[in-house]
Amino acid sequence: MARTPFSPSPQPASQPTPTMPPPPGASPQGARPAVMPGGARPARDPAERRTLVVGRGISVQGTVQDAERLVVEGTVEASMIHATELAISPGGVFKGEVEVEDAEIAGTIDGTLTVRAGLVVRSTGRVLGTARCRRLQVEDGGQITGRIEMLTDGAAPRPEPVRAPEPATSAD
Repeated sequence: MARTPFSPSPQPASQPTPTMPPPPGASPQGARPAVMPGGARPARDPAERRTLVVGRGISVQGTVQDAERLVVEGTVEASMIHATELAISPGGVFKGEVEVEDAEIAGTIDGTLTVRAGLVVRSTGRVLGTARCRRLQVEDGGQITGRIEMLTDGAAPRPEPVRAPEPATSAD
């Protein structure tokens, strides 16, 4: 029988099937991720983050747990979400409360957003409600309607109410 150049050559049963080595940095099955001294974990490659993508035309309500990265292309309504990164795409809507390290808003967020590091509002982005962040970047066309609070390294003091100055008294 003639073989074509694309047909696999038969292997004798006595030879083991070749296996691919794991990609660099991958841990063997069942192994726990490396832990550095002090309990700190090494920084993870963004491609390895646990990501939840809510696609266009999809609506999600409830609680999101254990997502490191949340990408909203559809609609999400949630009472409180803790994640590392939030990305709201153009046309995406997030309603509720979220606390993240970094956020990029190109869609709409309506509620309370706390960003411990950087908040970027793209030209198509709208922030409605309260946004707290350490760093803020708003592109031309980006909208913020509501309240912005800038976080500092120390505990964020609550603003005190403005008091009217006391009338000056004169001594006679």
